[in-house]
Amino acid sequence: MSIDRPVRRLTLAASIVGSGVSAKAWNWPGTKWNRFADFEHYRRSAELARSGNLDAVFVSDHPALQRDARRGPGHLFDPIVLFSAIASAVPDIGFVLTASTSYNSPYNLARRLASLDAISGGRVIFNAVANFNPDIAANFTASGLLDRDDRYRKADEFLEVVKKLWLSWDTPDGPEPQGPLWDETTARTIDHHGEFFDVRGPLNVPVGPQGHPVISQAGASAQGIDFAGKHAEIVYAALLSKQAAHEYAAQLDAAAQRHGRPPGSIRLFPGVNVYLGDSRAEALRRHEVFSGAENEDGLIAAFLTQQRSFNPAFPKSIDPDIPLKPEWFEPQEDQTRPIGFSKAVQDLVRIEQPSTREIVRRVGGAGGHRLVIGSPKEVADQLVDWWADGAVSGFNAHFPLLPDDLERFVREVVPILQAEGVFPTGYDAPTIRGRFGLPEPTAAVTEEAA
Repeated sequence: MSIDRPVRRLTLAASIVGSGVSAKAWNWPGTKWNRFADFEHYRRSAELARSGNLDAVFVSDHPALQRDARRGPGHLFDPIVLFSAIASAVPDIGFVLTASTSYNSPYNLARRLASLDAISGGRVIFNAVANFNPDIAANFTASGLLDRDDRYRKADEFLEVVKKLWLSWDTPDGPEPQGPLWDETTARTIDHHGEFFDVRGPLNVPVGPQGHPVISQAGASAQGIDFAGKHAEIVYAALLSKQAAHEYAAQLDAAAQRHGRPPGSIRLFPGVNVYLGDSRAEALRRHEVFSGAENEDGLIAAFLTQQRSFNPAFPKSIDPDIPLKPEWFEPQEDQTRPIGFSKAVQDLVRIEQPSTREIVRRVGGAGGHRLVIGSPKEVADQLVDWWADGAVSGFNAHFPLLPDDLERFVREVVPILQAEGVFPTGYDAPTIRGRFGLPEPTAAVTEEAA
C-alpha cells in the first residue's frame, strides 16, 4: 500500500520485564519457571531485540515485591545494574531505564546514569517516575507517600538538578588541552539550593556521548503533563485510540511551549500489548488464554470485575453489547494505579463509545495498554497506521510470554515493517538521540548555564 510517511522513521522498543505481561507467563509449559531471576533470560531478550534492530529494550521498576504472588515477580533486578551487564554483552541496543525521582539522590543517580551512558556509547533513556505506590514508599520512609502535587514538585526539582549536573563538566574534543584539564569555566558548580535538594556540583563524570541521557516520562495527570512539557523528550503513555493520541500530543506540545520549548520537542511513544497468531482467530484465542479466560465472555467478566475494583460507583450490571459511558471510568483522586491508564480507557469510551465486548479487545488487562492482535501482517498494519497518521513516533511493545513472543515479533513482524520502508534494516545512528531524531542538549543548556 502507498503511505504518506512522516520524515522521522518508526521507532520501536521491547519490554523485557520479568517473564512477560501475562500472569500465566512465569510457569508457562516449556519455559524455565524462574527465568525472571536469571540474567541470561534478560541478555537473551536483549539479543533478540537487537537481531531485529529494535531501538531499545525497556525495564520498568517497582522497588517492592508485588503482593499478588500468582503473577510472578515483574520487577526484580535493579535496572541500572541489569543494563550495565547487558551493555557489556550486547552492542547497539538502547535501554529505557526506569528510576525514581521520589527515592533517589539526584547526584548519585546523575553519576550512575552518566557513567552508564558513557560506557554504552550513548544508549541510555532515563524514564523518570514519581512513585505513586505506598508499598514502595514504605521501603524508603516511615512518613508515607507525598501527595501528587508534592511528588511532582520534587520530580521537577530532581530533573533540574540532574540536567545541570550532566552538563556541568565539559571535556574538550581534539588536541590535549594546554594548561589544566579543567577550570571554573569547564567544570562548573551548579550551586543548587531548593525545596528538596541542596547540591553543589559539578558532576565528576564529563558530558557524555549524547550530551546526556534521553529523558522519558509517563505521567498523564495535569501535573504529569506539565512536568513532561518542561523536561521530557520521550513520553511513554497508555493510549487506546488514534484521536486520543493526537489530543494528548497537542497537550504535550502546549505544555512544552509554556516552558519555552518548540512544538514537536516531545516524541510520543505509547505502549502496546502484542498478541500474534497465524490468523486473527488464533491471535484472539491466544489473548483469551494468556488473560486467563476460557472465552470472550470470560474476558468481559474479568474486565467488569476489574473496573468495579477501581471505582466503587461502577455499575453492578451492564449489558456487554451496549455502549459504555465515560463517566463510569472517572479517575479516582486516591487511586494507586497510574492516572494515565484510567484516562486512556475513559478517552476511548468518550471518543468511540465501544461496548464491553468491543473494549476487551482494545485494552490489555491490568496493564492498560492498547491491544494489537492479529497475524503478523495485521499487527504490522496496526502499528504503521498510527505512525503514518502522525499520531505517534513509535511504540514500546509488551508481550504476553518472554522471550518466545519477542522472538516471533522479530522474526515475523519486523521484516514486514522493513519491507514497507518504515523501519531500518540496520542501526542508523550510534546513539539513542540519533535514532529518535532528538537534538543534543549540550550547547543550548551550557550557554544558558554560563
